[in-house]
Amino acid sequence: MSKVAVNLGALFDRFKVSRIFKRRELLLPDYVPSYLPHRDQQIYRLGLVLAPVLSGSRPSNVFIYGLTGTGKTAVTKYVLRELEKKAGSKVRYVYINCRHTDTSYRVIAELAQAVGQRVPFTGLSTSEVFRRFITGLERKQRFLLVVLDEIDYLVKKKGDDVLYFLTRINDQLSVSKVSIIGITNDLRFMDFLDARVRSSLGEEELVFPPYTSRELEDILKMRAEQAFHPGVLEEEVIPLCAAIAARQNGDCRLALDLLLKAADIAERLGEVKVRTEHVRMAQKEIEKNLAIDLIKSMPLHVKLVLAAILILHKKKVKVITTGGIYDQYTKLVQRIGVEPVTQRRVSDIINELDMLGVINAQVVSLGRYGRTKRIKLSVSESSIKEGLKEDLTLGDLWIELAS
Repeated sequence: MSKVAVNLGALFDRFKVSRIFKRRELLLPDYVPSYLPHRDQQIYRLGLVLAPVLSGSRPSNVFIYGLTGTGKTAVTKYVLRELEKKAGSKVRYVYINCRHTDTSYRVIAELAQAVGQRVPFTGLSTSEVFRRFITGLERKQRFLLVVLDEIDYLVKKKGDDVLYFLTRINDQLSVSKVSIIGITNDLRFMDFLDARVRSSLGEEELVFPPYTSRELEDILKMRAEQAFHPGVLEEEVIPLCAAIAARQNGDCRLALDLLLKAADIAERLGEVKVRTEHVRMAQKEIEKNLAIDLIKSMPLHVKLVLAAILILHKKKVKVITTGGIYDQYTKLVQRIGVEPVTQRRVSDIINELDMLGVINAQVVSLGRYGRTKRIKLSVSESSIKEGLKEDLTLGDLWIELAS
């Protein structure tokens, strides 16, 4: 058998000194710059809410709303970083992303570890982890600001136990205090909470508007000056990245990701300039990855409806209708042994998939037979398969989808 020798040494030498990047890390999503353009008002308002901690008073809980990529997380980290500098050791914050830390146990365990308590990954009751957190926090004698990013993901998946616990923790503390900063993309988030949690949680609210195309250009230009060598960006690259992201609800994260991926593509191709064609290549790559991540996060019955549509598509059914999807869906739920939802709920799911851009559902007239939806896939088969394959609940259904 012949072997192809890969000269990794030569490959790595190409990237030892980048001809494009000066400081690539400045374009990464977790980088928080020292200045955040077009967010002065939000920075000031969050600062006002948190400032009482400097005089020894517990700040109000605050909830921050806004679409993806509107600067919610960056502004929060920026304000808290500055607050810690001013307050010294008596104030600390803990940042938790609830999409990654996605159970009540893990959230409380992470809080306990942040105040010096050792907690195993599993094995303790939630109440015991809670007790250790309180013990560690009292020993530290400090104000703790708990940031729960993407909190809607945890609540919809596991309920609001963590929030119930945190909104009542101050009654059990004597020398320490806790305030909550919740961050969510869902403007209807409070509707998912128990009334007792809702009444004590939503003390202050901030809403972040989307960035405009011009604002996104300003942000990208500021980052590009520090991240790239002079002259490597073609003139239209930044306006194109900004325009694409502006159409996606002013998503700054997408704009930065486009710019980073376009530059990465140019560098891998051995180019010395980043051009608009690299941005278009990056856009296709990102859209595919976004679709996969979106499908992975869908509830089971939404995945099953999508799987039904995929199967009908693979069978080359000329006109895929709501009724046809429901028939295929019921066959799938019988195979994996779960209770089906109603046809009306499947129709609602089809509308949701349409709004998410995963499918296109066009209402067509059947004359005297009424109206129905004609459904087509809007993302690639491979993206759907990739998004569904890790769900063990689907069992051997995966074999049919993959064939």
